[in-house]
Amino acid sequence: MTCAPTAPATPRRPGSRLQALDATRFAAALAVVLYHWTSWHHGEWDGGDTVALEIWPVLGRLSSLGSLGVQLFFMVSGFVILLSALGRSPARYLGSRVGRLYPAYWVAVLLAGLLLFVLWPEAGEGRSPVQILTNLTMLQGALGGGQPHLDGVYWTLWIELKFYATVLALLLLRWTTPVRLLAFAVLWPSFGTALWWAARGHAQASSTVSHWLFPEYSALFAVGIALFLVHRHGGTPTRWAGVAVTAVLAVAWSTRIQVRETMATTGLVVPWWVVAGVGTAMVVWVAVATVGPAARWHVPGAAAAGALTYPLYLHHQLWGWWLIGRLTPILGPRPTLIVTLALVLVWSAFVHRWVERPLGPRLREGASRMFERVPGLGADPLRPGGPTSPSGPPDGAGGRAV
Repeated sequence: MTCAPTAPATPRRPGSRLQALDATRFAAALAVVLYHWTSWHHGEWDGGDTVALEIWPVLGRLSSLGSLGVQLFFMVSGFVILLSALGRSPARYLGSRVGRLYPAYWVAVLLAGLLLFVLWPEAGEGRSPVQILTNLTMLQGALGGGQPHLDGVYWTLWIELKFYATVLALLLLRWTTPVRLLAFAVLWPSFGTALWWAARGHAQASSTVSHWLFPEYSALFAVGIALFLVHRHGGTPTRWAGVAVTAVLAVAWSTRIQVRETMATTGLVVPWWVVAGVGTAMVVWVAVATVGPAARWHVPGAAAAGALTYPLYLHHQLWGWWLIGRLTPILGPRPTLIVTLALVLVWSAFVHRWVERPLGPRLREGASRMFERVPGLGADPLRPGGPTSPSGPPDGAGGRAV
């Protein structure tokens, strides 16, 4: 396999932003919000007797595929995390991830605890306040079923953390040349899928493969990695073949998961070809937004909207359901949907301005200095840095509750 560097496919000014990705992240987050509020059978619209689709028969059917926003975010993450990682030492890379993820997340966990154990105890039935402490680590996904997520959407963060660990391994192994990165992007999901297929008749074996290699989602990250290589080093037949292989795997896995989960969470039967078509369109759009003409777009307000994505993701589900249950008897469904969305967006802007912006850089620097004391993590970066990522990586923003 040869991938001789060529001129970048989309020449851009150093430090310029991919504003189309900012807008994409925000649109994907809104799709996830509408899925959880108007399609998911949470029953808060009338006190629990009627599922959301009966209140929103048209919007709910359109938003039933909004949970695919998580696949879109994972693809974007594969792209922007490479932008974030290359050109930094492993310690600085880890520090950047800590500073990006934890400030808003800690606020979300503490507020989820307040909601579940004080304001809405019936929703927290069967949970223990001790779970607040385990959730604050963001590692509850590694602790087994005894320590569940306080808010179901946190599950995507565990997948993101495993991807970050994978990128860290690439940095430590110096597997960061274009040829090696492309080989990894293709082999990682292919090998995981092959192992899962071989073990599919054995629950323990397939669970182990899913835990360590997460083939259900690795191809999505791999699509982003392959597109990053096209963006950074130019499009060659080999690199575009890598995009194609990872895209086929990503769409196949997403279709398999989405058809089943849409039925389980909404009761709707969505044809597989519809899901596959939407998944394919998402891959095409991410390519257009990163290496196509949209990479040069100036989108007014995109950076500000992108900055709200992560706080919006963290707070929208439980607090949205709680607000819906309290406001609907007073306002009715349509005004409640508008008011609830406005409140959650305002709160997301508050968290970004007063939590992420002041605390994120401090936590990043402190964590970087701590990691630099670990032998091997403070080594000089292997490659020069590239263009800045769009308002930070999505870091699991958007997702489905399970």
